[in-house]
Amino acid sequence: MASLTAPELQSRRLRWQVGFFVFFLLAPVLNLFRFDLTQTQLWVLGFKWSLGIDALMRGEISATQAGLSLLWRGLLPIALVVGVFFTVAWRYGRLYCGWLCPHFSAVELLNKALHRAIGKFSLWDKHVTRRRNSVGAFIQPRKAWWPVFLALSLALGFTWAITLLSYLLPPLRIWSHLLHGGLTPGEARFLWIGTVVFTAEFVLARHLFCRFGCAVGLFQSLVWMANPKGMVVSFRRERARECRSCDAPLGSACDNACPMRLHPRDIKRMMFSCVQCGQCLSQCDRSQGAQDRSPVLNWAVGVDAVRETLRQRKAEQAEQAAQVKQASKEVC
Repeated sequence: MASLTAPELQSRRLRWQVGFFVFFLLAPVLNLFRFDLTQTQLWVLGFKWSLGIDALMRGEISATQAGLSLLWRGLLPIALVVGVFFTVAWRYGRLYCGWLCPHFSAVELLNKALHRAIGKFSLWDKHVTRRRNSVGAFIQPRKAWWPVFLALSLALGFTWAITLLSYLLPPLRIWSHLLHGGLTPGEARFLWIGTVVFTAEFVLARHLFCRFGCAVGLFQSLVWMANPKGMVVSFRRERARECRSCDAPLGSACDNACPMRLHPRDIKRMMFSCVQCGQCLSQCDRSQGAQDRSPVLNWAVGVDAVRETLRQRKAEQAEQAAQVKQASKEVC
């Protein structure tokens, strides 16, 4: 991925995001994955997935056969999925979040709409984030984008509510009830409450949820932080002066690009919630390329990631030593 140009990288990521978002919406409709509460039945890839417990209760199989079925059709698939997921997280961090997660795709879409309205990615940002559009001009906030942002938040909130409900109840029945105005009290309450909660989260706390509230993201970050060879954003510190002219007069393009409001040139432990979206790399490539220079940010993995961690540690120690020295001078 590191060899891709900035447009190619983000174009590829967008295709993955759109594809997985469509899968998220259609999986229950096509019975690719859902649990039907009306039948207490799990569906996987269009087939009914049974652990053999019902057959044991009917006396059709022995206890030994039921145990083997539980192991083969229950525990092993879960272990395989979890193992693959955390193996990817161990090496690449929160790659699922930045490249697949439907929620993060919605976060990025709403970021763009809100930035068009107020020049910020979150209502809680203290300062305006100045960015350029595709033709290089500054994006000027316009109040006309407020209705777009709120409408998108509401539409996504409803989409989340009805999609999650369709993972639990027959999707065709839900949509039929909705279109004909015949929702049951339970379905109506779920959709109303779900839409309100998800809309509020999208408007007020979408970044906070990604950083602190999502267990999937949190466990990926914990696994990644434990691996010194895990993929990190590498900063060529010997060229740090070049960052002064980066995207002038906006300041650092990488800082302005990060959808998680991180500073990509920070040390790894300060990048705990990095989703490996590569937007900082793409903006660095664009900004430095406009000045006929190679980017100062790149992905590093394996031994290169260890070297980057050691360089970061040395830089942090040197900075701390300088601060102590300055403090001792002031005391004297």
